[in-house]
Amino acid sequence: MTSGSLNARRRERELAALASGERVDVVVVGGGVTGTGIALDAASRGLSVALVEAHDLAFGTSRWSSKLVHGGLRYLAHGELGLAHESAVERGILMTRTAPHLTRAMPQLFPLYSGTSRVQEAVVAAALRAGDGLRRAARTPSSVLPRPRKIPAAEALALAPGLSAHGLRGALLAYDGALVDDARLVVSLARTAATFGARVLTRLSASSVSADRVTVRDGVSGDTLDIHARQVINATGVWAGTLTGAVRLRPSLGSHLVLAPGTVPMGTTSVNIGVPGETNRFVFLLPQPDGRVYLGLTDEPIAGPIPDVPVVPESDVDFLLSLASSVLARPLTRADVAGSFAGLRPLVAGGGRSADLSRKHAVLAGADGLLTVVGGKLTTYRRMAEDAVDAAVRLAGLSASPCRTARLPLLGAAPRPDLSLVDAAPRLVARYGTEAPRVAALGELDAEFAAPVAPGTEITAAEIVWAVRNEGALDVEDVLERRTRLSLIPADAAAATARVAELVDKSLAGLT
Repeated sequence: MTSGSLNARRRERELAALASGERVDVVVVGGGVTGTGIALDAASRGLSVALVEAHDLAFGTSRWSSKLVHGGLRYLAHGELGLAHESAVERGILMTRTAPHLTRAMPQLFPLYSGTSRVQEAVVAAALRAGDGLRRAARTPSSVLPRPRKIPAAEALALAPGLSAHGLRGALLAYDGALVDDARLVVSLARTAATFGARVLTRLSASSVSADRVTVRDGVSGDTLDIHARQVINATGVWAGTLTGAVRLRPSLGSHLVLAPGTVPMGTTSVNIGVPGETNRFVFLLPQPDGRVYLGLTDEPIAGPIPDVPVVPESDVDFLLSLASSVLARPLTRADVAGSFAGLRPLVAGGGRSADLSRKHAVLAGADGLLTVVGGKLTTYRRMAEDAVDAAVRLAGLSASPCRTARLPLLGAAPRPDLSLVDAAPRLVARYGTEAPRVAALGELDAEFAAPVAPGTEITAAEIVWAVRNEGALDVEDVLERRTRLSLIPADAAAATARVAELVDKSLAGLT
């Protein structure tokens, strides 16, 4: 195995090897959770792999999720039992084997008010029991995800103090999985793939693809080159159709608002609010480890060209604020919104509303032999990757070992009891796992690295240096947008930009 450190120096060395004409078994186009998952699956089977990404790791949809690891409850409501079971299994794999350090159990409250009918309560309670059945079928222990139960109003208010007490007669309490951060999962996948020899190359924009070749433009040097492979896999999500005409997608927009710490007293418990007129759609108030609260999400179709960075429509802001305010002691206003983000779901085209389209994934082979992966959910990325590599092995006649990612810990992973013994601040352990002491050590070696990069944040200079030296960050935007997520609140990013820029420049210079 090789080092899992991604940085500018490694990028230059590996890109030169590919530019010389070296042929690899698999080229993956796209550096989101699906693409990095494919790179890890293929490389861990013994295949030579190159991943090319036009921008940065987790640049697209993968960083705009609700940060949840779903157990498949919603899919049951659509009668998709197989997809629901698959989601519950993959959730269990993430939380117990491959990424315990990046995942946590999130308590979920379904508040019951005087206006909530007994029929509505019974329907939600039955769904939660069914979800717990999925957990048991997936063999995820109750010590990781406790069983659902009904709780009195006093307990509900203790768990979520921001709830309105007026008319509250209790709540249903359940548990689902949550990520510390979705972009961190992608970076961890990429770095783990790199330990198996995968070449993970950002700033390479694919201008044309075929079954055995990708033409890319290097965003750093401006050069154009061909990368040759025995099989190319298109894993560009909502942008897949720009590289091949073999797929039809119906993207949908999911909007979130970011509430600054202290805006809504939530503790660690999320609140699920039923969308009026819908039987299985909810808006979530999702508390984050850093005190922020995410409010989302919507599910609206989007037409026209796919933007690099989607924008939250004003109508979504009004909808989310209004629905959340219906259960809060203090109604939310636009003044409470510190930031926002939206993601595009790469849904396979079908009839009906986008909210009702299946979240199943598909691996499609074009007439020219190019493989394209579409659909799916963040939770099921590993299964998507396994299916994609299986298809590549069959189509190109590659010699590969069986898939092993269901039991392959990502960098930093360890059993939960072991994580509690890691000698570093809990906040660092939650982000870096067993690598947390190495991050902390940067601050111990140099006092300036131990200090936060801006007032009001706990993110230290050491984490910026680590991002450049080990996580493939090439500039300030990579750090603010995807390694630290400071940009989710623009004011936080503005306060940190100058210091982060100084640290990025010093760190890049130290690599030469």
